[in-house]
Amino acid sequence: MVAKLNDGERKQFFADHPKWTPLQGRDGATRQISFADFNEAFGFMSRVALYADKADHHPEWFNVYNRVEIILTTHEVSGISHRDAEMARFIDQIAP
Repeated sequence: MVAKLNDGERKQFFADHPKWTPLQGRDGATRQISFADFNEAFGFMSRVALYADKADHHPEWFNVYNRVEIILTTHEVSGISHRDAEMARFIDQIAP
């Protein structure tokens, strides 16, 4: 069962992931990442997509040329969950 992070866990999430910011208008986290070019951005997205499929938890994202904007939120709980924390940890490890 997926549970929404409590206030302390949510605060810790943003402390552990300083490149992520609270999403405006709903409970979530967002990060923007720039790459050298489209190929590098697409390669990053492919790695995240493979991880997301295995984790059965998929980010919301937007890509334009060398930029990727990512939103993490768990729709089942209408907010940030441990699944998002795991996804953020993976993204932080592979992002430039």
